[in-house]
Amino acid sequence: MGNVRSSAVQGSEKSSRRGRRSTTMDGMPLNDMPWWRWRVNVRSALHMLSDPVFQRECWLTGLPGYGDVTDAVYRLVEDTWLDNWSAEKYIGTIFRDPAEANLVDVAVLRVLRIMHQVGADAPVSAYLEHHAWPEAVRAAREAHVRLAANDGDEPDVPPRPLDVLAQLTRIA
Repeated sequence: MGNVRSSAVQGSEKSSRRGRRSTTMDGMPLNDMPWWRWRVNVRSALHMLSDPVFQRECWLTGLPGYGDVTDAVYRLVEDTWLDNWSAEKYIGTIFRDPAEANLVDVAVLRVLRIMHQVGADAPVSAYLEHHAWPEAVRAAREAHVRLAANDGDEPDVPPRPLDVLAQLTRIA
């Protein structure tokens, strides 16, 4: 992970710093943060990683449209390289403040530790049954709730399917 860089650099040219706001995603201006598309992906991953009911009902059963735990981990670290450096690097671009960055760092470290122990291709059950999974879920929940609250979103709605995520992050 971290070896795949997205060729679609998230454009700060549409940043709200120019005084212009676009449409919203659950109340969050889509261009509120310079790299909002990366933020949307990180939030989606944290949301899925933080919801044990979702994990049992969607991931464990293989419900189509939501990927699996490995997909969520890749969404969390793929563009951001949070598997290689701290979220502090992105304060003001993906994360609003040090509190968000710290919570994300804790969640990333806990999830990656488990992923390295069970293997990226392990079945979902290997993650869910891992002795440290509840703590990883708790850390992801803390980060998810903080980011959702800072964006004015309700943290307890069910995670969105990946096709909806793709529509939200599409460049108009």
